[in-house]
Formats: sequence, structure tokens, C-alpha cells
Amino acid sequence: MKINTIVGLLGVMLSLTAYSQSIHIPKIAEKLTIDGDLSDWKTSFSGAFVIHNSGAKATQHTFVSLSWNEENLYVAYRSIDSQIVGKPQSKDSEIYKTDDLVEIFIDPDGDGQNYIEIGVNAFSTNYDMLIKCISPECGGWKTASGFDIPGLETVSKITSEGFCTEIKIPFSVLEKIQNGHFSKPKNGTKWIANVFRIDYGNKTEYLALQSYKSLKFGFHQPEEFAVFEFVEREK
Repeated sequence: MKINTIVGLLGVMLSLTAYSQSIHIPKIAEKLTIDGDLSDWKTSFSGAFVIHNSGAKATQHTFVSLSWNEENLYVAYRSIDSQIVGKPQSKDSEIYKTDDLVEIFIDPDGDGQNYIEIGVNAFSTNYDMLIKCISPECGGWKTASGFDIPGLETVSKITSEGFCTEIKIPFSVLEKIQNGHFSKPKNGTKWIANVFRIDYGNKTEYLALQSYKSLKFGFHQPEEFAVFEFVEREK
């Protein structure tokens, strides 16, 4: 193995230990049905989300749960929302500019140079894109909105409290990301990632499960993403 490759891998490993919050993702045996109904969701929920750049309490709560099996990563959100903003739109519409939605950013190798962004609104409209960093701190980036995740499933269901969202992300597609250094997770695998919500209701708020220390770049701060750790069972 080349020296620069070793150094790069060591840098990623050290960066993984620098994050303040590790989120465990338990393995499940069953395949989940993606229908927005969380009654069959067995893993616990984390939250509530906070204002992304201050850690302050949100006006409306958001909770998230993650699980995995050999083929997929599963994500479920429970969003309290008294005034849902948005509408059904075509795939890959810029719903993050207009609609209440939940998001997940995933950077499996933790280098901050190319990572996945997926967003889903309360009406099941989704977008998926590849973010390519073009500056040292990722203050500038190029978005590849033509990037698609075959097999991606996203469904939201409006409830009496707000809306619930389920997402299924196949691992097989992530393996194809150029220079992504992705490998299928196993027990103990760690990814850099974070989960978010944009709430355009009574008061516009940008929310995250783990808040950032920096006020720069909005959600796009991979150096401050959380650690997602894949585990065999819930801890």
C-alpha cells in the first residue's frame, strides 16, 4: 500500500474519533415495508432535533431512527408539524427551497469530498444528489442532481401530529460512487453523516440531530457531521 494512501486512511480514522456524538444503527433481520407507517418500526428514536447552528430548542420536534440489514440502510422520521408547507412535486425538484422536508447526508469514507444528499417532503417527493466539495473546508461545492439511486424508496404519511417519513437506501448503489471508497458495512463500521429537517411553518427553522459549532455553510459542513456506527444490536 502506498504511503499517501496509508496517511489518508489514518486521517479518516482520526477524524472519526473527533466527533462528539456517535449514533448507533442496529442491524435487523427483517426487511421493512416503506409506507410511512411507523407502527412496525422496532428500533428506538433519537432526538429531538435542534437548531443546526446553535443547538437551541426547535419550535416543533423531530425524531429519527435508523436500522440496517445486509442490503439496505433504513431511516424513519417523526416530524411534529402544525402547519405543513409543500405539495407533491416531480422527482429532484428543489423542494429544499420551498417545502417542509427531512434530509440525510452520508459520507461513508469520511473525507468530506463527495457525499450523498437525500431529501423527502411531507408528500413523498424526493431528490437525491451527489455533493462534490471544491474547497478545503467544503465552503464551495458542485451538486450532481442527475445522480440517481436506483432502488431508493421514500414515503411520507401525514398524521394528526404532522408527518412521518421512511427511506430505504440500497448499499449496492453507494458502491458505485466514483472515489467514494464505499464498502458494505459490517458490525463496527463507522460513517460520517447527519440527519436534518427544514421547517417552513410558522417560523422557518433549519434543524439537525447533531448541531454544528460553526456558523458557516449551512448544513454542508462534513467536518462536523456525526458518526453513524453500524452495530449488531441496539445498545
